[in-house]
Amino acid sequence: MIVKRFYDETLAQASYLIGCGRTGSALVIDANRDIDQYLRMAESEEVAITQVTETHIHADFVSGSRELAGRTGAALYLSSEGGKDWQYGFAHEAGAVLLKDGDSFMVGNVRLQAIHTPGHTPEHLAFLVTDTAAATEPIAIVTGDFVFVGDVGRPDLLEKAAGVQGTMEASARTLFQSLQRFKAYPDYLQVWPGHGAGSACGKGLSAVPQSTVGYERRFNWALAIETEDEFVRQVLSGQPEPPRYFGEMKRVNREGPRILNGFATPQWLPEVRLSEVLARSAFVIDTRPAVDFAAGHIPGTINIPLNRSFTTWAGWLTPFDEDFYLIVDDTSGDRGAHHVDEAARDLAMIGLDRFAGYFGVDAVTGWARNGRALATIPQLTAAELAAQLARGAVAVLDVRGRAEWEAGHLTGVPNIPVGHLAQRLAEVPRDRPVVVHCQAGARSAIAASVLQAKGIANVLNLAKGYQEWEAAGLPVVRAT
Repeated sequence: MIVKRFYDETLAQASYLIGCGRTGSALVIDANRDIDQYLRMAESEEVAITQVTETHIHADFVSGSRELAGRTGAALYLSSEGGKDWQYGFAHEAGAVLLKDGDSFMVGNVRLQAIHTPGHTPEHLAFLVTDTAAATEPIAIVTGDFVFVGDVGRPDLLEKAAGVQGTMEASARTLFQSLQRFKAYPDYLQVWPGHGAGSACGKGLSAVPQSTVGYERRFNWALAIETEDEFVRQVLSGQPEPPRYFGEMKRVNREGPRILNGFATPQWLPEVRLSEVLARSAFVIDTRPAVDFAAGHIPGTINIPLNRSFTTWAGWLTPFDEDFYLIVDDTSGDRGAHHVDEAARDLAMIGLDRFAGYFGVDAVTGWARNGRALATIPQLTAAELAAQLARGAVAVLDVRGRAEWEAGHLTGVPNIPVGHLAQRLAEVPRDRPVVVHCQAGARSAIAASVLQAKGIANVLNLAKGYQEWEAAGLPVVRAT
């Protein structure tokens, strides 16, 4: 049996190629949109991708299953569990084989058995993997977003991301029952999950790539809870806000993702075009580091640094239904081109396909060279903010997640998570300068740029965030 794990760092997402060397056939589970990586691996292992499946309708990335099956001619297997509202809309058109609990199929000498594991989503499947050439019992269970290393899939996404109201508690109870079934598997059974640390599909995922049922039974907090009511309370407590694009991903993956046929090559645009782009209120993301953006940027642009969190915040803030543009540091030769290609790929992975072009950093210097003022974002220390507050000179806005705010916040300071700012501008004070802060300064830098782009010019950033404020012994309020 051949097993290859693929891990996308920006999505914190795992997919798997499971093959049979004897017959030269292989299956891919939970493919993302970068399907060439699976084709290259299959070629190197001298197998053909004959089957493609996925554990559930994903919310955090665009699935590549449909495109991979179409490219290779592989049979597509999809869940038919979960009721009529959670069926794949493209299944019939794609000639998909529909799976229910207990159904199995062979990939050469490897048997895959579908296990219905609802709770994270109603249609969710896990797959028991048995190498029948060597054993009569399964070696592993591919758990998708059901069980992670150290955590379990969150049951609140249907309500918070997909807008299906009143489903959180019922989903949590369903998840508890699914976990009881999981706990009955033998200790040796390996656990191959769909996500790792950094994913918003859980609240405490480990960076360890795989585990066993026995280890999870002993050390996963969720499996240690014996009562359903206590599990419901804990699993719904402290979950981070799901990115706004999760709802869009659910719709796209259920209806059928658009076929890409490879990632498009981004188009470079001359700096003279930027004035025209901004004049029609197009969405422009400056991907430079936050410190560079704060020192001087073109008014109307927002700052999402091109780092590991770029995809998440781009998904939160970028419109899916209109063209958008990037400003990218392209001054480092081939590396600059790599930055642009990397950004285009990462954006396409979450369905942001309307990347209309990019400008180099010379667009920023050219803006100033032509006599137009660059905007800045002043930075404050905790001591400076305390002095300003004592004089009543500023308003403060906490842009962390709700759970972080409840764990401790500045006295009298309201909470609007950065991803919701654009929809809640009416709540932002306008009578004095506004200081934004997060935990350590990264998210608040993005938030400050959003507020400026939306016309709130007098914005400052608490550079080292709440952690500096708390470390200085300044007063905080904790939720009771």
